[in-house]
Amino acid sequence: MGLVANIRRDIRFAKGLGRLLKRIKPIDLDSDVLVCDDWEEAVDKFADNIAIEDDRRSLTYRELDAMANRFGHWAQSRRLKRGDTVALVMLNRAEYIAAWMGFAKVGVGTALINTNLTGHALAHCLTISNASQVLTCEECWRKVEDARPYVGRNMMLWVLGLDDADEADERRGIDKPVRSGSSVRPAKSVRSGLTNRDTALYIFTSGTTGLPKAAKITHARARTYMRAFAGATESTEKDVTFNVLPLYHSTGGLVGIGPALLNGGKLILRRRFSATTFWPDVKATGSTLFVYIGELCRYLVNCPENPDERSHKLRLAFGNGLRPDVWTDFQKRFAVPNILEFYGSTEGNVSLFNFDGKAGAIGRVPGFVKKQVNFRLVRFDIETEEPVRGSDGLCQMVKSNEIGEAIGIIGDDTRHSFSGYADKAASEKKILRDVFVRGDRYFRTGDLMRQDSEGYVYFVDRIGDTYRWKGENVSTAEVEQRLADAPGIKEVIAYGVPIPGQEGKAGMVALVIDGRFSAKTFAEWVEQELPTYARPAFIRIIKSADTTGTFKYRKVDLVSDGFDPAKVDGALYVRGGKSGYTKLSETARAAILSGETRL
Repeated sequence: MGLVANIRRDIRFAKGLGRLLKRIKPIDLDSDVLVCDDWEEAVDKFADNIAIEDDRRSLTYRELDAMANRFGHWAQSRRLKRGDTVALVMLNRAEYIAAWMGFAKVGVGTALINTNLTGHALAHCLTISNASQVLTCEECWRKVEDARPYVGRNMMLWVLGLDDADEADERRGIDKPVRSGSSVRPAKSVRSGLTNRDTALYIFTSGTTGLPKAAKITHARARTYMRAFAGATESTEKDVTFNVLPLYHSTGGLVGIGPALLNGGKLILRRRFSATTFWPDVKATGSTLFVYIGELCRYLVNCPENPDERSHKLRLAFGNGLRPDVWTDFQKRFAVPNILEFYGSTEGNVSLFNFDGKAGAIGRVPGFVKKQVNFRLVRFDIETEEPVRGSDGLCQMVKSNEIGEAIGIIGDDTRHSFSGYADKAASEKKILRDVFVRGDRYFRTGDLMRQDSEGYVYFVDRIGDTYRWKGENVSTAEVEQRLADAPGIKEVIAYGVPIPGQEGKAGMVALVIDGRFSAKTFAEWVEQELPTYARPAFIRIIKSADTTGTFKYRKVDLVSDGFDPAKVDGALYVRGGKSGYTKLSETARAAILSGETRL
């Protein structure tokens, strides 16, 4: 790259970073200006603009704020007080944002729960949320009822769109109670004493140690997500943001709403992603921005040509997880002028931005901002799954293009804070101490990366046993726990295996069985116990399970063997067919590898 091109690239980066920092600079951890105050400021400025258009209707900023106020007053009518939590299990709709924003106005937190969860996993999230009130919708309430017996306390279920015939002692419709409430803003004195350090939301994340953990999203963090992208995307009140990502994740629920709702623009909200209707919908709504995860982009690239796929008004796609092999095809085929890829975790303090549009890079840290960006790469031992320490006991920085774990220093300001999880023990596991000097503390991302000589950062892999499939993190420990009690199963080892041309890793389990294996019985158990994205795509039957000295399963060889019959000694199955799983033939494997068969 020539000198002039380098200068232009650096100027573009500096401008992007400048826009971002300008928006998040006012956030002070001890300030009493909360996420709902940012929202009310936007409402007062853009009251008559359309704020949200969902599958049902359009609402102006004034109307959406009135709805949020009614939810806030409803919470007060239920005697919910500051520090209490409401669990939200709901598909994307205007009420979703109005509810948690309204609860924030009266100091009540909201636990945003994955709508794909069922049974024990859903019950676990409801339990650790400590919520006595659960707000859900007509599509999701039965899942909550099915999980209720596994929750160790009483919960009141409030359902949008509930038929009168379905009401019960602990299940009521919420439409009338909210609609009849006051639309006047709750007095700010109700949240007096709260600061940006207080928790606004809980967003659940799957770790390597089992069931989902509740990441505490403080008002500061929620504001940072929303404000950062309101600035980074250069969005204005004329922009229309298309969002089909679930609102229970930080990308869809905070990153994906900030550019619209803080700048007076319109947010197009859809219940779920549909590859068939995506481009016609983007065109019909006049969308200029859309928020993605990499899996969504891959789906679109693999779809047949759509007449509307280039006749849109999109100027920018922003999101994370867009793979290098998908990036170029996606941008070229669909004529998307600009892509803003970022890196960040729900609970972490490390964030990166690719303002240059460099295909495949999750961000860039040029030399001239290296000290200002909270990002370091330290040498890492794959076997011990711990950073390498020198003779002085301190960690070591990697060299250019060397793979290491990304970490970020923990400090007492917005950009460096780490609020952790509801579980203090889980929070402690993410903290690395005595890193470069005695007494310092860093947040461990759990992600392996490499950085080239120009400062571009590339994601390599996730440490431990969590893998990503269908846009969701899958905990192998959770899969093993849920399937261990299946009929005829003695041991379960779960892991992810890569498939050429597909995002993330497909789930695979190695089973030690007792007697004859019934594919149908096992498939029925899988469907009962696991959400769609966590259900194993492949099964391998093994005679015994190798473990380490600390009784951890040795998965390295299993992962290496993958689903190759030539390497596997024993039966192999793939998901599908009348029995739920069928024997994997060499022909079927070849079809999967070539992309002819999609999992």
